[in-house]
Amino acid sequence: MSEPEKTAVIEMCGVSVGAMRDIGFTVLEDVNWSVAPGDFWAVAGQQHSGKSDFLMLSAGLMAPVQGDCKLFGTETRRFDETKLTERLRVGFVFEGGQLFNQLTIRENVALPLQYHCDLPSAGTGHEVAALLELLELTPLAEVTPANVSDNWLQRAALARALMLKPEVLLLDNPLAGLGTRHRQWWLRFLDQLWHGHAWCGGRPMTLIATTDDLRPWRNADRKFALLYDKKFFPLGAWNEVESANDPVVKELLAAPVELTS
Repeated sequence: MSEPEKTAVIEMCGVSVGAMRDIGFTVLEDVNWSVAPGDFWAVAGQQHSGKSDFLMLSAGLMAPVQGDCKLFGTETRRFDETKLTERLRVGFVFEGGQLFNQLTIRENVALPLQYHCDLPSAGTGHEVAALLELLELTPLAEVTPANVSDNWLQRAALARALMLKPEVLLLDNPLAGLGTRHRQWWLRFLDQLWHGHAWCGGRPMTLIATTDDLRPWRNADRKFALLYDKKFFPLGAWNEVESANDPVVKELLAAPVELTS
């Protein structure tokens, strides 16, 4: 199938995005955007620019206030229980992990299999153990989130999102608060997913990550966009980001990188 004939993974036309906590408040207006299979987008914005709201809508977890948003060619307003199979083609990593504190790391990671595939706890052991090993989480498997550092909580959230081997992975500011070693691990691992990781059968994955610091995402093959003043601005490739004269882009390129271990 030629590139123009591929169905867009995500397509927005004239979309207005409401705030998760107050759907009556619009955080973004008139968004027009298309994500092709195999794209890797970094969507940047300052604090309170609507990054989380935008990503939730992209995942089909929120409906647009106005306009049309399609996920795999289906309007997200129609994403009821009958479209569960389509929804599960998307993995989502929340900022800060958002794990269940009463469950261990192992139990959190196993939840998608138990809930969506109706598997008993005993039936998820091998798959969960393999994913924990892949993400270097095995030593923390029986620990609860309250006793795990932010670096590892975020990685556990990634494991949970990967449990069902999604085609699309959305990540809300995944590098925020991570130490240098962990940040480097994330960037390497996400590139492996993008190009086709064995965990997903070698199938290239479509990725979209939000960020408030553009510099770690530098890559000639990624695509970049900016959220600012309730607008979505495609920036193009990295060379266009670096040459942009926009003061907000310059600020996001100059943001200090966390250096804690």
